[in-house]
Amino acid sequence: MHIMEGFLPTPWWQVWFAVSIPVILYGIYKMNKLVNEKREILPLLAVAGAFIFVLSSLKLPSVVGSCSHPTGTGIAAIMFGPAISAVLGMIVLLYQALFLAHGGITSLGANVFSMGIVGPLVAYLVYKAGMKAKFNFYLVVFLATAFGDWATYLVTTVELALAFPEGEILNAGGFIAALKIFGSIFAFTQLPLAIMEGAVSALLFKYVVNVKSDILVEMKVLEDSVVRKLRGISA
Repeated sequence: MHIMEGFLPTPWWQVWFAVSIPVILYGIYKMNKLVNEKREILPLLAVAGAFIFVLSSLKLPSVVGSCSHPTGTGIAAIMFGPAISAVLGMIVLLYQALFLAHGGITSLGANVFSMGIVGPLVAYLVYKAGMKAKFNFYLVVFLATAFGDWATYLVTTVELALAFPEGEILNAGGFIAALKIFGSIFAFTQLPLAIMEGAVSALLFKYVVNVKSDILVEMKVLEDSVVRKLRGISA
């Protein structure tokens, strides 16, 4: 998903910066408000950021100018909401661009939009819908993080197809043709990676429920009654 430095032409890299910056600014506001109200949440924010960094650094070659990898942003979206997840994703992507040659500065806006904004938003909406429907919590986490991952790559596919619709890269014949080509290549790597990320995320939440469920209740991720049910504790 990390589109490499200098790959997106004008005006597309500027467009994605313009779209992403307002969301990041709002996310910074939300994060500052959360930290001021709950200083004890800082370690959890750091862990969520580290989780994003580790998973998104496990890259596999995929589409020309990009790559495939888990994102890790779904867990942050479930815990903190999509706006704060966007800030964590931006920090990780900036660090990777500067020190790991993973992604780039000019492509940062596009990478933030796909991995830091749309992916977490989809994960958050799927999680809320699943919990409202009273599905199993771990199944909901699996679905939310997997769909968030797939949404990230769908947006990356759109970004690449918009930038290269007329065959400069893969002999495409317009936006729709380019979308199909980029999307079909991503599908080979990203379908199994998203399933893997969903399973890892569900296992991680199972651990948190067992050892630190009070955090989930305090963050309003889960109601206390749901935690008790998950842990097999009678009311």
